[in-house]
Amino acid sequence: MRLLVFSDIHNDWTALRRLMTIEADHYIAAGDLVNWNRGLDEAGAILRERADRMHVLPGNHEHATDIARLCDKFGLHALHGQSFVAEGWHVAGLGHSNPTPFDTPGEETEAELASHLLPFAELKPLILICHCPPLKTALDEAGHGRHFGSSAVRTFIDRYQPDHFVCGHIHEAAGRKTLIGRTQGVNAGKTGYFLELPNCSS
Repeated sequence: MRLLVFSDIHNDWTALRRLMTIEADHYIAAGDLVNWNRGLDEAGAILRERADRMHVLPGNHEHATDIARLCDKFGLHALHGQSFVAEGWHVAGLGHSNPTPFDTPGEETEAELASHLLPFAELKPLILICHCPPLKTALDEAGHGRHFGSSAVRTFIDRYQPDHFVCGHIHEAAGRKTLIGRTQGVNAGKTGYFLELPNCSS
């Protein structure tokens, strides 16, 4: 299975069009396609090129209800709080972020994020995709010693050890990879992360 995950486009349509030229079995937009919900129709018109395989999460710059409307309008798949199975892999998604100083549309408390993650606990093998990275890892470091990730996401990964984890949100960490226990973690950023995995179907 070939999975292309990208995040934090922030209205960079050139970057988004480039991603749409990459062949994959599934595409996951992991949040912040735009700034403050402005430009979602422009994003949808580009994502529609891969509509049947396009799954979308809200970032902190979009609310889940706005992404649901986007998906309905352009024939995309909303992934927030949902999962699907592809070639034996469970692919689960959680958008939004923990609180930021900017009061953006898609922020939730750590308790709310933890509650949304819990239904994914028993999914095996699991690829978990969140907009927000786990706290105090290479994936959420915005500068030396400056970490802004989610404690709820970190606790879930530490406890349940998904096989793969992909996120965005912290631009300074884009492209970074790390191991969190056995979990292979990546901050995809807007250049995207291409994950190629064997078929796990029985």
